[in-house]
Amino acid sequence: MTNPAEETIAVVLAGGAGSRLHPLTAERAKPAVPFGGKYRIIDFTLSNCLRSHLRKILVLTQYKSHSLQKHLRDGWSVFNPSLGEYITPVPPQMRAGASWYAGTADAVRQNLYLLERSRAKYVLILSGDHIYRMDYAAMLVAHRAENADVTIACMDVDVDEASEFGVLSVDAAGRVTAFEEKPRHPQPIPGDPEHALASMGIYVFSRDFLHKALEIDHERRDSSHDFGKDILPGLIGSHRVFAYNFGQNSGRVSVDRYWRDVGTLDAYYAANMDLLRPVPSLDLYQADWRIRTFENQCPPARTVAGDSTNEASLINSIVCSGTIVTGGAVRRSILSPNVRVEDSAVVEDSILFNEVTVGRSARIRKAIVDKYVEIPPEETIGFDLARDRERFFVSEGGVVVVPRDYRWTYSAARNTGLS
Repeated sequence: MTNPAEETIAVVLAGGAGSRLHPLTAERAKPAVPFGGKYRIIDFTLSNCLRSHLRKILVLTQYKSHSLQKHLRDGWSVFNPSLGEYITPVPPQMRAGASWYAGTADAVRQNLYLLERSRAKYVLILSGDHIYRMDYAAMLVAHRAENADVTIACMDVDVDEASEFGVLSVDAAGRVTAFEEKPRHPQPIPGDPEHALASMGIYVFSRDFLHKALEIDHERRDSSHDFGKDILPGLIGSHRVFAYNFGQNSGRVSVDRYWRDVGTLDAYYAANMDLLRPVPSLDLYQADWRIRTFENQCPPARTVAGDSTNEASLINSIVCSGTIVTGGAVRRSILSPNVRVEDSAVVEDSILFNEVTVGRSARIRKAIVDKYVEIPPEETIGFDLARDRERFFVSEGGVVVVPRDYRWTYSAARNTGLS
């Protein structure tokens, strides 16, 4: 019997504006936002495809896609087109009408011709903005074994949080009996009132069935053309829709059951900080399930004693290549490539993107600092949130976000930070 992965085309939805991650998405699409020091968010979905032996991948782009397309070009030109393998970015092409992608289902419908051309038997629909590791091949095997029209990946979540998801009900055989997108009163799992069964936004469709479902939805004037809101609820009861529980059959990937939607600044910050736990919730160190990304040519990271003979201090932090800490202190933080932390500076509980410089004796706490920012000597960020709100965006959880290319005005007092 053939491997179903060989008969599958993956479609990665990567066109969302990511407005709740602003200002990190001011100049880039959400899937292109850096994560964990060296990765981009989309690297997790694409690495899952790579490790699951999926070799036909469409990435549907839309908003501010240049950074994402550049990353795909530089880091993901790994397949051989002469063997029918590809990772192809697909912006809206107006082939099915003069409109942008008008919802997740519409984005796929506008590219049905590419699915037909692929001759794939199955279509795997994925989001490019979640952090997790998953063997999609095991889900495809389950889809084929059930002779399903649709299979929905799902996981247990606290019932108090379930209103943020599509919520499923299933029978004893795993067939979906109900699906409601973001319900006000989520239905708990029978026998487990503390948890509900939530959709992960990962779907397997048999290709011919998907084509019919999308064309029917397109004709509905009242549809928002979204898989969770419109497509899936209309299929329950009349078609073979099955649930696939995340982690029930891990396949080749080690079981960590970690999945995060990093759609808000606080969720994004928390997921990064998860990597700093003594035993991280997300296993990045499985030798045969590494997360692939673009690797720039940088020298090794290093520490140097400062001018005042202060020894550099690194405590429970991720420090990427090209970074130099000169007599500064870095605690519980993530430093991306080519960061500089100068003498007597202190960085705590923070995420610094590429090419950030922290000046001498500056202090940074609970902050996200985007690319190419030079923090002046003796500046403080994260210690006076009222003052920080006058200059930067501060999340509900008190995370200060310094936008890309932010510049201080030196005509003002050194420590005002006005721009």
